[in-house]
Amino acid sequence: MKNHLHRLPEYALWLSLAVLAWFAFAVFAPKIGLIGWQTGFGFMTVTAGPILLAIAALVAVIALALAYFRKPRGVWWKAALALAIPAVLFAGLLSVRAQGEAAPPIHDVSTDVYDPPRFSAQTLAMREEWGANPLNDYATPLGQLEMWQDRVDPDMAIKTHADVIAENYGDLQPIATQQVSQQQALDAAVAAMADIGLQDIRRDPATGTVEGVAETFAYGFRDDVIVRIRDGRVDMRSASRVGVSDLGYNAERLRELSEAIRQRLGN
Repeated sequence: MKNHLHRLPEYALWLSLAVLAWFAFAVFAPKIGLIGWQTGFGFMTVTAGPILLAIAALVAVIALALAYFRKPRGVWWKAALALAIPAVLFAGLLSVRAQGEAAPPIHDVSTDVYDPPRFSAQTLAMREEWGANPLNDYATPLGQLEMWQDRVDPDMAIKTHADVIAENYGDLQPIATQQVSQQQALDAAVAAMADIGLQDIRRDPATGTVEGVAETFAYGFRDDVIVRIRDGRVDMRSASRVGVSDLGYNAERLRELSEAIRQRLGN
């Protein structure tokens, strides 16, 4: 029994490393298709993750106390490292939660809130195959949309997507293309999408659109992106396939894409 207590810091460290491996698997396994995002993010990270972190931290605290205060003093640094691992992971979870609370509760953003670019039938089919979020009318109040019912407060429930985008992402504006041809603008959009790392880039000259897919580094979440060149302007839209809030990533992607298009156009 004494030998096991003496080795408790070592056991605690192995436990914390196991929890770290759990989170690594949860984050990256969905990206390579080993598990679904619902398992990796929903169960392993959101549901089970905090419980495992609490257990690992508790064992580490006990191990640290025993190693530091018992005579002879044990390898306390192993217990300290065992405590640091769940502490850092928990801080990361809190940071993501804070980011989610600070971001607007939407996952579909466009530079044209009155007539957002429309995704092609191919993209809609891919979203349906994924079981993706519906693409909602920008003019409908959030409180009237099923996904947001009982999830937003009364003040937010009366706002539409157009309202939320205008209030939070007013810097997202269309790009003027009067100085270049339609073909040049399409070429710039295709190149810009590749520049920022989008995949499955598809051009449709008939509709003046270019579409691509963004995949997140963690969990392999996918967002659909479309650029529309029409009436001497470039409009963009990015919509997540899953999740209620996108933590602001779609707006940030459109900023990055806009800058890449401007550079390609020489604006």
